[in-house]
Amino acid sequence: MRLASLALPGIMFALASCGSPEPEPAPTPTPTVAAPRTLVGADLDLSTLGARIAGPQGSEVETVLSARNRQVGTLVSYVACPAGVEECRPGEMSEGTVYTYVHAVTLAEESESEDPAEGPEVVEAPPTLFRTIRKAAGFNQSIGYSTAEAEAVLGDPDAISISNDNGSLIWRVVRGSGWKPGGTVTFWWQSTLPPQGPAEAYLFEVDGNQVAATGPFPPEDKPVEGAAGS
Repeated sequence: MRLASLALPGIMFALASCGSPEPEPAPTPTPTVAAPRTLVGADLDLSTLGARIAGPQGSEVETVLSARNRQVGTLVSYVACPAGVEECRPGEMSEGTVYTYVHAVTLAEESESEDPAEGPEVVEAPPTLFRTIRKAAGFNQSIGYSTAEAEAVLGDPDAISISNDNGSLIWRVVRGSGWKPGGTVTFWWQSTLPPQGPAEAYLFEVDGNQVAATGPFPPEDKPVEGAAGS
C-alpha cells in the first residue's frame, strides 16, 4: 500500500500533462491594401510643353474607342519634352528630364438609332472615367486636365476627381451635367521616364462601356536607351 501511495502523484502528473491544452496558433496577419489616394490636379498649360516625341506612328497616337459594335469615342495621345526643347529625343536628353503625357478623349456624337431609356424610375448613372490600367512608372505627382474643356464639355471646371490607386492614375467625372457628345477633354500627367512605345495601358469608361485603349506608356522599370516615342 505504501508503494501504491508513492506512485499516485506521478500518475496524476502524467494525466495532467496529457490533458493540458495545446497553445493556440498565432493569427495570420492580414495584408494591408492601400486605399486610393486623392491627387490635386492642375490645369493643362501648353506653354510649358516643348517638342513632341516622334515615333513610328508620328508625333501622335490615335485610337478609335469602340464597344458593342459601335464607336464611343477617340483617344489622341502624345508625349512632350519641357518647353524650350526643339527636338525631343529621349536617348539624347539629360537624366531627370520630365516628360508630359497628354491624352485628348473625344466622345462620339449621339447615334440617331439609339433610343432613350424608358421608364420613370431613376437609376444611378454608371461611372465616367479615364485611367491607366498599369502602374505609371516614374510618375512625379504632377497631373491634371484642361479645366476650360471640362467646363465646356462637362459643365463644371472642377468636374473631375483624380486619384492614385496602387500606382494606376484615375480621372473620374464626379460633377457637372454629363459629357456632351462630340466634346473633348484633355488629361495629362508627368513621368521621369520616356515612353517605351504604344501600349494597351489605358481604359475609358462611359455609359457602362469599358474600352481598353492604346497610347504611349513608360516601361516598367527604367527607360530604354533611345526609346521610341508614341
